[in-house]
Amino acid sequence: MKIRDIIYGDFTINGVLEELIMSKPVQRLKGIYQGGASYLVNEKWNVTRYEHSIGVMLLIRKLGGSLEEQIAGLLHDISHTAFSHVIDFVFENKEEDYHEKIYNRVIVDSEIPHILEKHGYNYKDILLDNSKWTLLEQPAPELCADRVDYTLRDMYQYGHISLKEVKNFLENLIVINGRMYPKDIETAEWFVETYYKEVIDFFMDPLNVYGYDLLAKTIKLALDKNIIHLNDLLGTDENIINILHSSDDQEIQSLLKKIHRNVRVKEDRNDYDLHRKNKVRLIDPSVPHENKLVRASTLSAKVKSMCEQAYKKAVNGMYVKVISN
Repeated sequence: MKIRDIIYGDFTINGVLEELIMSKPVQRLKGIYQGGASYLVNEKWNVTRYEHSIGVMLLIRKLGGSLEEQIAGLLHDISHTAFSHVIDFVFENKEEDYHEKIYNRVIVDSEIPHILEKHGYNYKDILLDNSKWTLLEQPAPELCADRVDYTLRDMYQYGHISLKEVKNFLENLIVINGRMYPKDIETAEWFVETYYKEVIDFFMDPLNVYGYDLLAKTIKLALDKNIIHLNDLLGTDENIINILHSSDDQEIQSLLKKIHRNVRVKEDRNDYDLHRKNKVRLIDPSVPHENKLVRASTLSAKVKSMCEQAYKKAVNGMYVKVISN
């Protein structure tokens, strides 16, 4: 099986990884947009969970991670519901981790344990304890394959960074004791700046905030009225939209009409129609310095300033004024 990835290039995949990629749970991710409601309000915001999952697997491979860690990387987002983190706003889940809470059930109810068993693996050993996969997941503010891939992928695809910059960054990633680090402070500064373009400028873009808010209200109302059910959320974005559009409920239809790509909004702290806070996401990776690993913010005033500004922005939240919808 040949895979061509816009970030990491061409790879040949076979064996258990190929079978997992072709499985229904992984293929379902092609129908789930990474940015939740983003695609509904801006057609350019079109990265999928499938692309990201493949990317995490390839990044782990590129950095020398084991086959087992590549499997964990490929499957780490398998339980994301339709519209990804929109569901966290439906359930007012401030940790934005609903998909993690249902992960075990989604895996057990799928063909994945059987595929892994056929290849000599126990799913519990690989999928139920991410702490052993030190390339895949690290607590913020460190780097990890999940955090690095979605940042590079979104920011490249949405035109904020170049492929040359991406490749330069990847060449300056190093692995120490199974964990990834920028090899110098310049590399750290570039990634910190790029990460905040993702979590502040993109996640908290007023249009993105508007889309999330309206879609979360619509899905919450549809759940309350039994128009959609929890299990429906384990389908694709399109499945949910089709169910909503086929409803004859006037409240649902009224909300849906306000979610489209000609909406015009702006940030306005004084005269606003909605206010939303995201989960605070900060990045401050450790960097090798004088035979030690030291936080980038202690070596760079630029990183320290970017982190302080990002924290303030996230804590204050986004105030959105609707110009036309």
